[in-house]
Amino acid sequence: MADYRLYCFGESGNAYKAALMLELCRLSWQPVFVDFFNGETRTPEYRATVNEMGEAPVLEHEGRKLTQSGVILDYLAEVTRKFGPKSDDERREIWRWILFDNHKFTASLATLRYLIQFAKTGETPVTEFLRARAVSALRLADQHLAERPFIIGKRATIADISMAGYLFYGEELTVPLEAHVNLMKWLDRIRALPGWKHPYDLMPRASA
Repeated sequence: MADYRLYCFGESGNAYKAALMLELCRLSWQPVFVDFFNGETRTPEYRATVNEMGEAPVLEHEGRKLTQSGVILDYLAEVTRKFGPKSDDERREIWRWILFDNHKFTASLATLRYLIQFAKTGETPVTEFLRARAVSALRLADQHLAERPFIIGKRATIADISMAGYLFYGEELTVPLEAHVNLMKWLDRIRALPGWKHPYDLMPRASA
């Protein structure tokens, strides 16, 4: 039996962040498919037994149930002593970028992808707003990466895993990444990490 169980689905970039960390750390883990698109996370059963917030991912380990991708990444970094901070200054810098990711980076890219790719809304004032916000966040990250190979410096941390989570979905994002040269090189460096896999190779897909 696997040491870790991750409630997830392949289309979720937030779940991918946790799955990728588990894989990069060579941990024994099992994906538990969440039927998000058919409403599983909104059911009383899911909220009562898995996550009261009605979200995925959820990580189970040694009697704990952890939710929110940033918390899961932080926990795994602490348990494995991999991809985490080596000082208080690094800890604060890692969390600065994880919070930026949650509030501006992933928040814009993921919501835009959902509306266009899955909800099929077409272009609306909301998607136009999100696309502009996403492009601004991508530009900022690209500028930051011009001076360093990874988000906080010379080595990959959970800040990189968090921020890269949705970017490996490529054309599904509906925001071209190619113009951001430093960001593209950064993604290549993450792909080169031993154990890296594409999200659809790590987690079961709803649409497969």
